[in-house]
Amino acid sequence: MSLFLIFVFIFFIGSTFGWILELIFRRLYHGKWVNPGFLIGPYLPIYGLSLTLMTGMHVYFEHFNLEPIYQYILMGLSITLIELVGGLIFLKQGVRLWDYRDRKFNFKGVICPLFTIIWILMGAVYYYFIAERVFNAITWFSNNLSFSYILGIFTGCIVIDFCYSTKLYKKVKKYAKNNDIDIIYEKLKEHIKEAQKETREKYSFLFPFRHVHKLSDYVSSYKDKNKRR
Repeated sequence: MSLFLIFVFIFFIGSTFGWILELIFRRLYHGKWVNPGFLIGPYLPIYGLSLTLMTGMHVYFEHFNLEPIYQYILMGLSITLIELVGGLIFLKQGVRLWDYRDRKFNFKGVICPLFTIIWILMGAVYYYFIAERVFNAITWFSNNLSFSYILGIFTGCIVIDFCYSTKLYKKVKKYAKNNDIDIIYEKLKEHIKEAQKETREKYSFLFPFRHVHKLSDYVSSYKDKNKRR
């Protein structure tokens, strides 16, 4: 079985379960159901990359008998690096996918010590509770290669989703630049949801911008709302 298929399989597991985790977290923490992330589908690539990275690091470090505590510290720091690179890429375009500016010692709102600690703890959880299950899943996959068709569909959906979301993102970026506003992507989704609820317009969980006729109006009202705060 090729390393590429293994990568896609682990990426698939991490992306889908990460999306579910973030969805539940937002519901419990913010009290709202909001589709997390840049893409519209039920997957978060940053979690897929993180799970793939942790699995690769686990295999590599076990080969050198590195102490567990150093393994999950390095895993946590690696996830922080993924956050930093991804966050800065979007921040350069004027849109935030997450915001840590209210956390102490944050760097441009894209990383902070608190979440680095959380990622290190997640590394420990992975090491003690998840790694074995991931390897069991890989063993299952090696015996059921027909599942590759599902991975093919999954990959195709992400590619199409990326093209669609990028086109939409460029519109949001344009309005953000024209209105001189630093947009937090998910807060904009929340704002649209609340605004459409007030006007009794149809709201789509997966396609929050679908029934938005004038995105500029929502961006302007989003700007005014955040100014009042």
